[in-house]
Amino acid sequence: MTNERYTLRTQSLLLWLVVLCPLLSGGCVHRIHVNPVPTASAAASIQKSLRVTVRSLALEGADHRPGITLLEWSRDDVHRAIVRYAEQRKTFASIVNDRPDLTLQVRTKLTLTSRQGRYHYHVRVQAEMSETSRPIKTYIAEGSAPGSIARWVTASDRDPVESALKLALDDLFSQIEADRSVYTDEGGTSVP
Repeated sequence: MTNERYTLRTQSLLLWLVVLCPLLSGGCVHRIHVNPVPTASAAASIQKSLRVTVRSLALEGADHRPGITLLEWSRDDVHRAIVRYAEQRKTFASIVNDRPDLTLQVRTKLTLTSRQGRYHYHVRVQAEMSETSRPIKTYIAEGSAPGSIARWVTASDRDPVESALKLALDDLFSQIEADRSVYTDEGGTSVP
């Protein structure tokens, strides 16, 4: 009898959570904003201006199944995060919106999986560096971070997404800095 009562209470509580969750807190959506900070500054700045554009942001994974808290991460937030990161890292002389020497077009994908009782966040960044409309080089960078066992609060999504993005940006900007001669007059021509 005690187990039946416990099961009935648990089911009632779950039903109330399912009913109340959309009414409270904007439909149980975790709207995240991230601010990844670079691990280190660039050893030497590339004396060119850079414009960052985010062409697409794809989200896929465990949060898109019915009954799971949704994760909302906007393209604008990804753009702001990359611009702030680039400004702090100082890989380029400046980050601008108009008349840049170089443009970095970014496609970002966040994959959320659940395995071994824990959520895992993986960010993949595909970036194309170009000069005016002439492509110079394409980069792929990735970062992953473990999350919590439950996603009850926004920070349970925000913190691992920020960590995974930071690792991906560390990788991306390290690759760009390794190609420094491509973007300065030291190397002459572009790399395929």
